[in-house]
Amino acid sequence: MNLKRLAEELGLSQTTVSRALNGYPEVSEATRKRVEEAARRYNYRPNSRAKGLATGRAMVIGQVIPTSVQHEMVNPIFGDFVAGASQTFSRYGYDMMFSRVPDVDESDIYREYRARGAVDAVILQGPLVNDQRIPLLNRIGLPFIVHGRSTGITEPYAFVDVNNTRAFQHATEFLVHLGHRRIALINGLEGMDFAQRRRAGYEAALKAAGIPVDPALMRSDEMTEYFGYRETRALLAQEDPPTAIMAASMIAALGVRRAIEETGLTMGRDVSVITHDDDLSYLKNGQDVPIFTAIRSSVRKAGEILAQCLVDQINAPDAPPEQRMLEADLLVGRSTGPAPQRT
Repeated sequence: MNLKRLAEELGLSQTTVSRALNGYPEVSEATRKRVEEAARRYNYRPNSRAKGLATGRAMVIGQVIPTSVQHEMVNPIFGDFVAGASQTFSRYGYDMMFSRVPDVDESDIYREYRARGAVDAVILQGPLVNDQRIPLLNRIGLPFIVHGRSTGITEPYAFVDVNNTRAFQHATEFLVHLGHRRIALINGLEGMDFAQRRRAGYEAALKAAGIPVDPALMRSDEMTEYFGYRETRALLAQEDPPTAIMAASMIAALGVRRAIEETGLTMGRDVSVITHDDDLSYLKNGQDVPIFTAIRSSVRKAGEILAQCLVDQINAPDAPPEQRMLEADLLVGRSTGPAPQRT
């Protein structure tokens, strides 16, 4: 099945069919759905190279991975995001291209992308506080969208983010209601915008409950299993150890659990644990009853939403940048319980 035959089957012009499949805003929603349904039925896949020649686009979405992000490419959270984004991009004939570069060369590759027309847009992952990549991309005119947000950047930019502050505030409040007063935070790198927002939510809940914020209960680093394990061992060795721990990722939470068990304690009875990002394809949080109480936010769904926003931006470059805020749900599992009584 080629474009001509698909158009004949639908009784439409090839131009209309092509524009419907590429998300052009002038095509009605009813026509778009009809064309997409027929494309699926006949297993029609537009040729990216031919589309690029016809539209003057590269039909490629770029993503730059700095070498300092050591574990990003094998991180199941990143993998789920890419799976969701690529599924949406493929419907519009876009491919994804990943470039691994030293941090010092990151701005250079964006300029190169723009000069060569190698990509139609880029995705920014892991935004920092006051992330200077955003004004750079605005300045050079390369379309982009941010997975997350950047505190300190006031100029307009498109983003898709989860409400990290509210999620961690609600989770901390849940632990407070269970009677916990010594609540630790195992967080991501402090320079990352999401980590600061999560800490802000955690601290807000403590202050509202009249609980002093104790820096000795807060840890920050790249969210690996070993980081969660190492810091939990150190926290539990304190003279007044925490009775509850907030972990900023499922991967770090696995390390938290290992440390609790090796110390001879029971998760959910002696130490309560709440984790973020539990809705992962290859790292399920139990079956009928979740292992971890978790702040659930599907990163795969975020990838799908972000990709659609970016395609819309490519097709309507003069439209205001789209900004989507996703809310997380608190899912109660076996890892939390009332604060233990201490003598």
